[in-house]
Amino acid sequence: MFDIALLICAGLAAGMLNAIAGGGTFISFPALVWVGVPPIMANATATLTALPGYLSSAWAYRHDMETQDPLPVLTVLIIAAIGGLAGAGLLLITSQDTFSALVPWLLLLGTLVFGFGPFAMKHLRLKGKPPKAIAGLVLFAVSIYGGYFNGGLGIMLLAAFGLMGLTNLHGMNGLKNLVSALLSVVSVAAYAIAGLVAWDAAVVLALAQLSGGYVGARLAMKIEDTGKLRIGITLIGLTMAGLFFLRA
Repeated sequence: MFDIALLICAGLAAGMLNAIAGGGTFISFPALVWVGVPPIMANATATLTALPGYLSSAWAYRHDMETQDPLPVLTVLIIAAIGGLAGAGLLLITSQDTFSALVPWLLLLGTLVFGFGPFAMKHLRLKGKPPKAIAGLVLFAVSIYGGYFNGGLGIMLLAAFGLMGLTNLHGMNGLKNLVSALLSVVSVAAYAIAGLVAWDAAVVLALAQLSGGYVGARLAMKIEDTGKLRIGITLIGLTMAGLFFLRA
């Protein structure tokens, strides 16, 4: 009973965090490990259980999403699907030690890019949006990350969107959740074939994140000062990175 209660609380919190800033897997992943799921399997299961929360929060943001430039939404989704499959394939051949060592560095990189990317672009006098090829490569790299490890994916995607020239954080959040849902689907398909999903725990977490994702999205849309929201997201990312450096 305690394990189920822990997974429900973790799922609600993770769903809300994914909707607002990303990084909910840093709650669901440790919870799965705590109840006895092996780390690699916990990562795959956490990726699966984030899917309902991504879908519900993307639906809540449906009016804020806009046509994205330089890459249209359909192109973004295609690139994300290919990258997600590549990342999932890499995870299946990665040792546990290598997996654990890479996570805090990848999260730290994404957080710094998201927090300081707009400032750097402004002072480097980068005008307009980047070429489509560069935007596509950035998105592809982040999608590989998302297929490899779901933790902090939201922050990484927001960083990528920022480099692509997007500035509306609410619209970026909606697109982030849509892409995250797609990445979860394609990567989990590979995980499931490899037998890496703990289905009993997944059901509990998924239902909890479904509720948490919608509530989190509604709360995020009430924040009018996007500058403060950017600072908050950056602080969350740095905290997560610090915790994983201590854990490594």
